[in-house]
Amino acid sequence: MDTKVKIGNLVLKNPITVASGTAGYGEELSKYADIAKIGAVFTKGLSVNPRRGNPGNRILETPSGVLNSIGLENVGMEEFIDKKLPFLLKAGATPIPNIAGHSIEENIEMCRVLSTTPGINAVELNVSCPNVKQGGMAFGTNTEVFCDLLEKARKVTQCALIVKLSPNVTDVTTFAVHAEKIGADAVSAVNTFLGMKIDIKKKKPHFNNKVAGLSGPAIKPMAVRIIYQVFDKISIPIIGQGGISDIDDVIEFMMAGASAISVGTANMIEPGISQKLVTDLEDYMKRESIKSLKEITGVAH
Repeated sequence: MDTKVKIGNLVLKNPITVASGTAGYGEELSKYADIAKIGAVFTKGLSVNPRRGNPGNRILETPSGVLNSIGLENVGMEEFIDKKLPFLLKAGATPIPNIAGHSIEENIEMCRVLSTTPGINAVELNVSCPNVKQGGMAFGTNTEVFCDLLEKARKVTQCALIVKLSPNVTDVTTFAVHAEKIGADAVSAVNTFLGMKIDIKKKKPHFNNKVAGLSGPAIKPMAVRIIYQVFDKISIPIIGQGGISDIDDVIEFMMAGASAISVGTANMIEPGISQKLVTDLEDYMKRESIKSLKEITGVAH
């Protein structure tokens, strides 16, 4: 069986990855799963300098999902390279840093530095975080800004460049097409959907940031629809994410057009699920006599 997935010059051993922000820097997840056996670990979103994140409430469980307003809390690029990356590499994992700078200039600097750091063969440019006032979703919802950032990032990025798309636009496919034309090696689809919670006792929004990102099973049908639509418009790989909880979800995303998938919210319920899905995928391929994942990628079309 061939479970490999090629993204630019990076080859993943299998298509099961963990989504940025849901598995820390890999060390946290390694207590529950062998991170060397999954395709890749997308790290928490990084900024050049350490970031404290949003004040106040940060996470709230909802029916079939989770609202989060973390605000990209992270240790900063230098500490990631010095302390977090060595652990990932020693553990045999495939690290993919998530880049989430405040400005175009900060994102470009991180793309330049991280893409030339030994052990890093892909970066994920996050243009779609809804939980920060500077940068974040502003990069991923305005096509002019989006293209400007990607063109500059592509010029300095010397490894595979993955672009994490926002679902909070009228047509995600437009941004996916621009990403491919500019030279992205893959797109991640999709980030969290904008949501909100009102505290009826306090008569005000639950989160200081007012809005928050909704993830989990509640968004899965919308994520599948977006991947299906994006697959028709681009030829580069799609990394599907949004409410994946079991092997049936994995197969559905792949049939819609995803070449790989990222597990997010489910990590909070079952931290070892990513490794389990690798085994479940192999069992599915044996049972269905599938020799290569290419046989099911986009087959629903």
